Amino acid sequence: MSQTVPITVAHGDGIGPEIMEACLFILKEAGARIAIETIEIGEQVYLRGNAAGIEPSAWESLRRTRVFYKAPITTPQGGGFKSLNVTARKTLGLYANVRPSVAYNPFIRTKHPGMDLVIVRENEEDLYAGIEHRQSDEVYQCLKLITRPGCEKIIRYAFDYARQNGRKKVTAFTKDNIMKMTDGLFHKVFDEVGEEYPDLEKEHWIVDIGAAKMADTPEAFDVIVLPNLYGDILSDVAAQIAGSVGLAGSANIGTHAAMFEAIHGSAPRRAGQNLANPSGLLLGGVMMMVHIGQPDVAEAVHNAWLATIENGYHTYDIFKEGVSREKVGTREFAEWVVKHLGQKPQQLKAVTYSAASAMTKAAEVDLSRPPAKKELIGVDVFVHWAERDPNKLGEAIKALGDESLKLTMISNRGQKVYPDGLPETFCVDHWRCRFMSSTKGQPITHQQVVSLLGRVAAAGYDFIKTEHLYTFDGVEGFTRGQGE
Repeated sequence: MSQTVPITVAHGDGIGPEIMEACLFILKEAGARIAIETIEIGEQVYLRGNAAGIEPSAWESLRRTRVFYKAPITTPQGGGFKSLNVTARKTLGLYANVRPSVAYNPFIRTKHPGMDLVIVRENEEDLYAGIEHRQSDEVYQCLKLITRPGCEKIIRYAFDYARQNGRKKVTAFTKDNIMKMTDGLFHKVFDEVGEEYPDLEKEHWIVDIGAAKMADTPEAFDVIVLPNLYGDILSDVAAQIAGSVGLAGSANIGTHAAMFEAIHGSAPRRAGQNLANPSGLLLGGVMMMVHIGQPDVAEAVHNAWLATIENGYHTYDIFKEGVSREKVGTREFAEWVVKHLGQKPQQLKAVTYSAASAMTKAAEVDLSRPPAKKELIGVDVFVHWAERDPNKLGEAIKALGDESLKLTMISNRGQKVYPDGLPETFCVDHWRCRFMSSTKGQPITHQQVVSLLGRVAAAGYDFIKTEHLYTFDGVEGFTRGQGE
């Protein structure tokens, strides 16, 4: 029998305290060997002026226990408040978000009785880096950051998870037909890592048609690995088409810590009414018990929960006339799960866990890759200019080049509009002016870029950002404009 394991618990906001109380009651009755440290996070911490929603003392507990069992929280409306989920995941390095989606037919409504897939979502980068700027009267920017180490960590994790849990196939979803460098990197690393797992089937889908296929035929997938934004959206879709977002649990795994939660929100309108379904948080707790080396508790709780669902004791959100036996509240549902401890479902598939079922550990990533030869060959100068005539801007900006840098094109929202643009193209007040080395392939210096910016400023143009254009081992590290 394993030793008692310290865990950090946050009861959250809205329905959070009710469902956490129910889940801890079930886990303790099942013999969970845990020592609970309670922290306060969420709405009240935000409203005390802490923009992150978590106090420094809470971080001390999390760094000590390395296991976080978290109920949903409420992030106040308005600017300045950062998502606590994102903060916790990135601060603690919880790069892998694991979200199983299983159908429980015929006891819970679903159009996909055979659905049983796991979404492994990258958790730290992509658009969730949260780097945003307003750059002009009309244009706002959000930076999409994809890294090779980030891709390799999550992709290797997905393959390891599939192998360890008896899954047969890993599928990647990207949009690399459009975002050829960022999503293209994710796809490339997926192919590279996949070669190390000859026992597993591999496939790649463009995310839009892949999402359509998943919604229509989820049985075609097993483990799906995705960048952050796609993973966030599609894991909710998967949970809902399986039966209900309210039933889905989630594990966030990192090298140094792990966090377990439901994927749904705090539902403040349902708070304090003994209505909420604790199943999502409870199944997150099951994943936590596997992670901390108590598979006996995980198995007992999971099978008791399945038996409770099978025997028709359902909260309002999954209650179905003719199928459900009794509509129960949060506390009563928890009591029925406890009554079913030691039982297994008869129609639904019982689960088994062992020491080998432990949540896949963080993947090792080789950071010793030699740096590429990097050469600066141009610069994109972004200009805020309210007039709508690209030819007028082009002729004026072109004159600011010199013997080292020349203007090659201007684009607006990615579409080339100068030279040889079309009058039908709609333009806003945000222009990308691309200057390239006057001698093709000849590197330029930072000082030459600074001199160019000085001429742009002296001419009265408001440059709002620059992006340097590099080659890496002779390969361009930037994309062409549409129509360039």
